[in-house]
Amino acid sequence: MDWRRLPSLSALRAFSAVAEKKSFSSAGRELNVTHAAVSQQVRGLEGQLGTQLVVREGRGLGLTSDGEHLAAGLRDAFAGIYETVEDLRRNDEERPLNITMTPSFAVSWLMPRISDFRQENPHVELMLNPTADVVEFAPGGVDLAIRFGNGDWPGLESQQLLASNYVVVGAHKLLGDRELTDPSDIQDFPWLQELGTNELSIWLEGQGVVPRAKLNITHLPGYMVLDGLRRGDGISATARVFVENDIQAGTLRVLFEDMKPQTSGYYLVRKPGVPRPPLKAFITWIRQRAREAEACCAASTA
Repeated sequence: MDWRRLPSLSALRAFSAVAEKKSFSSAGRELNVTHAAVSQQVRGLEGQLGTQLVVREGRGLGLTSDGEHLAAGLRDAFAGIYETVEDLRRNDEERPLNITMTPSFAVSWLMPRISDFRQENPHVELMLNPTADVVEFAPGGVDLAIRFGNGDWPGLESQQLLASNYVVVGAHKLLGDRELTDPSDIQDFPWLQELGTNELSIWLEGQGVVPRAKLNITHLPGYMVLDGLRRGDGISATARVFVENDIQAGTLRVLFEDMKPQTSGYYLVRKPGVPRPPLKAFITWIRQRAREAEACCAASTA
């Protein structure tokens, strides 16, 4: 096919709308442009084809024989394009919404709330992937990642969901009345750490602490860390937002807290572009729940 011989798609679309509506003004409203723009497109198409396509008929418009011939071909062609595009849209809307997040975020924050989303959006099929791995975005794959950081992921759009400091916490039954003032003192306690992460080493390094011996670390799936903390199996470092209720209830005690800038926290990360409807619905829902959680947290600490 010699694509250079084809008129512009916008001109063909404008003429097809005029052929259907028999009016420049009505065609313009359908295409969300002015009637003058439609008229200009049609006149340009006539000039390019070297034939008249549209004639005045009373207060409206009619088609010449060449116009009728072109309109019939475009009607079938655009109908085929429309059906194909709608098939793609339906497939995209019906594809499960694929969301990845850390196991800790899934267990401590998302899962206690997810039933609300299911009730509000029963037509959306969810695929939740709790993993410590940074999953790459690929066509037909992950729609949204919920990541901890400062919002800097090149080539991706990020929107802060929850601002949060990192805290080192432990249960009263493990710590007793002991007060820790030196970060190196946490080496005296067993440590619970989510599989695939390295919070203890990173935190100690940030505090300038050189371990004096091999650290007592138990690596656990994220969903087991919080239960272990409450039982007093060890101490751990985590986002404060996950344990705020336990801190307020007195179940857990904050040993150290890293005061992060307001850019630090959990972010909604996705590929640039307009989100498909299921993703848009989820983003709207989770941002609302995050605002409610932050308001509740602020009220409890006031």
